[in-house]
Amino acid sequence: MILVTGGLGMIGAQTACALTDLGRDVVVTAHGRTEVPAFLTDRVVVEPLDVTDRDAFLALGSRHSISDIVHLAGSVPGADPLPYFRTDTAGLLNALDAARQWKVRRFAVASSLGAYIGRPEIPWHEDLEIPAVQVPHPIIAFKKAVEPLVTNALQGTGVHPVVLRIGSTWGPLMDPASPFNPIPPYISTVLRGEQPAPLYADDGGDLCYAPDTGRAIASLIAADTLAHDTYNVSNGTPYTGRQLVEAVQAAVPGARLPLHPGRSSGTGPDPYLDITRLVADTGFVPAYDLHRAVADYVDWRADHAR
Repeated sequence: MILVTGGLGMIGAQTACALTDLGRDVVVTAHGRTEVPAFLTDRVVVEPLDVTDRDAFLALGSRHSISDIVHLAGSVPGADPLPYFRTDTAGLLNALDAARQWKVRRFAVASSLGAYIGRPEIPWHEDLEIPAVQVPHPIIAFKKAVEPLVTNALQGTGVHPVVLRIGSTWGPLMDPASPFNPIPPYISTVLRGEQPAPLYADDGGDLCYAPDTGRAIASLIAADTLAHDTYNVSNGTPYTGRQLVEAVQAAVPGARLPLHPGRSSGTGPDPYLDITRLVADTGFVPAYDLHRAVADYVDWRADHAR
C-alpha cells in the first residue's frame, strides 16, 4: 500500500487518483481538509492524521503495510514564518522516521521549481547546480532545504529518495483566489461575469494541470527502477498570456479579455521546467495542453466552489 500524506489536497488527491488508476492500493492522510473529492470516493483509505504527531504517524504502520511514501502534507505560513518552519519540519522528520522504520521502497517529497531561482538558463533542468540566493517566499525556502535533509536522512538506509521539483501546478481543489498561481483567479473572475485585469501577451512561464502533476508523481512511484533521486515534475511546455486568453475564450464563449502587447517587463522567455529526465525514466506524457486544461477546469468549477 502507498501512503500519500496530504492526500486530500490538490496535488495529493490527484496523485492518489493516478496511483489507483495504476491498480495500486492507497491510503491518504487528512488533517485540515477532510472532504473527500468525488474522484476519490471509495477508491482510497482515508486516515485522519496530524503529521506532526510522531506516535500517531508511526501507528499507521501497525494498520497498513506501507511500501512507499509520497510526502505532500504541508501548511501555509503566516506573517511569522517560524511556526510554519517548525510545523512542516516536524511533519517531514516524522515521515522520514516512518520511512526508515517501515523500510519502504521509495520516499518521494515535494520540492519546488523555486529551487532554481537565480539560474539564468532556460529551461531549468536537474543537472543545474542550485544557486545560493535569497528566495521570495518561506514555502520555497523550506522546500529548497528539504532536498538535502531528505537525501542525507535516507543515505545508507535502502530507502530511495525521490525529490519532486514540482512546477506551477493548478486545477481542481485549488483555492480560486490562490496567490500561488495566476490562472485560477483569472478564470474565477471570468466565471463571475467580470472582466479580469489585462494580461501581457508574452508573459507566462511554467504550468502543469493538477491531474498531470498527479500522474507524473504516480509514474515515479510505480516505475520499476529510477536512475536519479531528483525529478522535475511539470508539463514541459511554457504558456503565454496570449495562449491563456485564447483558451479561456474557447471555454467561455463571449468572454471579453483584453490583452496588452509584449511583456510587462524584461525580456523573455520566462523560466519553465525541462522534464526530459521524467519522460525518459517513466514514459510520462502530459494529457492536458492549456486548452484542454482550461476547458476541464471550467467544467469542474460549474459544480464545485474550488
